[in-house]
Amino acid sequence: MRTGQIRAIAICVFRKEDLILVCEGYDEVKQDYFYRPIGGGIEYGEKSFEAVEREVLEEIGASITNIKYLETFENIFTYNGDLGHEIVFVFDAEFVDQVFYEKPSFLGLEDSGAAFKLIWKPISDFADGKLRLVPENLCNLLSNG
Repeated sequence: MRTGQIRAIAICVFRKEDLILVCEGYDEVKQDYFYRPIGGGIEYGEKSFEAVEREVLEEIGASITNIKYLETFENIFTYNGDLGHEIVFVFDAEFVDQVFYEKPSFLGLEDSGAAFKLIWKPISDFADGKLRLVPENLCNLLSNG
């Protein structure tokens, strides 16, 4: 996260029945877990759907298909005490390799080499407030569509 800059990112929702695939994050200042679909920054000259394809391939080695644009959100938040500001392009897609739907959880790798955990979670856990899905408006979008 770069301080003082608006970041354009693209995230992708993967669904398996009533479950969605999310990355688990933790805010040390708030001492709070949160969850977000896989994705990342859009590079200069790259379209948002291309960023989704690239990020998923780089982070978990998966090819995707049936990419559909859902919505764009402006997301202003604090993470570990720092202010963040993102323009978030949200997509829905499917994995080409069905093995990703069979794993209850697995690891991905950031560009830095840091590992992160991906988990299939029921959308109802976010809708009823048991878990926090970010960006904040995403739960309403997924629950209503």
